[in-house]
Amino acid sequence: MADRIAARRVFSSPVLWLAFGFGSGLAPRAPGTAGTLMAVPLYLLLVRLPAPGYLLATLLVTVTGVWICERASRQLGVHDHPGIVWDEFAGFLVAMLAAPPGWTAVVAGFVLFRLFDVWKPWPIGWVDRRVHGGPGIMLDDLLAGLMAAPLLWLAGGMAWI
Repeated sequence: MADRIAARRVFSSPVLWLAFGFGSGLAPRAPGTAGTLMAVPLYLLLVRLPAPGYLLATLLVTVTGVWICERASRQLGVHDHPGIVWDEFAGFLVAMLAAPPGWTAVVAGFVLFRLFDVWKPWPIGWVDRRVHGGPGIMLDDLLAGLMAAPLLWLAGGMAWI
C-alpha cells in the first residue's frame, strides 16, 4: 500500500478503526481480501439470527457504512483508501443473503464476492468510477454482493441434484 496509515492512527480513531475493519485494512497486501476475511466471523454470528434479523443487521452495517466510509475518507483526505474495508463487510453480508448453510457456501461466497469486487464488471466498474463519497465507497461492494448472491442461491438449490 503506497499510502501507509499508521496503526496508531487507526486504533486511536473509532471511525478509522471501524472503516479499517477492526484493523484488517492495515494488511500490507490485499486489504480488501483481509477485510472480507474479517467479515466472515461477523457473518457467522449474524447468520444465526432469524432472516428478518439478518436483513436488519445487514441494513444497519450498510447504512452506518455510508457514514463511516465518508468520515474516514475525509479524515484521510483520500477517496476510497485501500485500507477502508467496511464496504467489504457490507458487500459480503449481502452476498450471503440467500446462501445455503455450511462452510462450502461461506468459501464460495467469499470467492465470488472477491471476484466481482476485484473484476468490477458493469455496472460495478461504472459506479466505482462515477459515484463518490461514502455512497460511492459502499455501492460498488454492495453491487458485487448482489451479483454473487443469486449465484450462491442457485448453487444451493442445485446441490440436491
